[in-house]
Amino acid sequence: MKKYSYVSISFIILVFGIIFVPRIIDRISNTDITKQDRMSGANPLTNQKLAYLKINGETKRVPDFAFINQDSLPITNHDYKGKVYIAEFFFTSCPTICPKMTKNLVYLQKQLKDEKDFGIVSFTITPDRDTPTVLKQYAEHYNVTNPDWNFLTGDRNQVYDLANKGFNLYAAENPDAPGGFEHNGHFALIDKEGFIRSRYDQYGNPIIFYRGTVSVEDKMDENGEEEQITILLEDIKKLLKEDE
Repeated sequence: MKKYSYVSISFIILVFGIIFVPRIIDRISNTDITKQDRMSGANPLTNQKLAYLKINGETKRVPDFAFINQDSLPITNHDYKGKVYIAEFFFTSCPTICPKMTKNLVYLQKQLKDEKDFGIVSFTITPDRDTPTVLKQYAEHYNVTNPDWNFLTGDRNQVYDLANKGFNLYAAENPDAPGGFEHNGHFALIDKEGFIRSRYDQYGNPIIFYRGTVSVEDKMDENGEEEQITILLEDIKKLLKEDE
């Protein structure tokens, strides 16, 4: 009986292979796959509109700010009305992540050089040291050419309040950190109306901010964190076309 059963099972498997496997292969080769099949492949959220950052149920808009840029000119959030821009917090004497972040922003500047409605705002977290003259030298060192890339300095308390409460991007003085200050190395993406936006992850949750410390060239850092400059570039372009 056991031998008969094994033979029967083997026969059934053989018949299944002959009848159904060619159909499956043909279905795949002709890309005749269902929506459920696609869910396990490419992320279906990629083509969705970018998410809005919400805190306590309220859509997060960048609060008013007013500082002085590298040319000693006053710059406010209203100067970015109608523009898509990236915001970051950095300091020119940063010995660790800031140079990496700035190089990534220069890369984006180059990729978007023909986009007149794209800008960048770099807020220094050491405003006492980073005067307009120092910021100007820093901008020239990195070959900043975008006229809407402003390096801003001003009242220290206002800067930290804007970072931690306005953008929810951590920044703090820490004597034990390299350079005496620390921040999280993320970029915030802001749309033309001043709202903080981001794409969704594979689980349908907003990623909120974009990793600014890993370059496209490096692809991944020593901790296994993947670069997000590529997706940031895609999302900037998406916002530039939004509501056109």
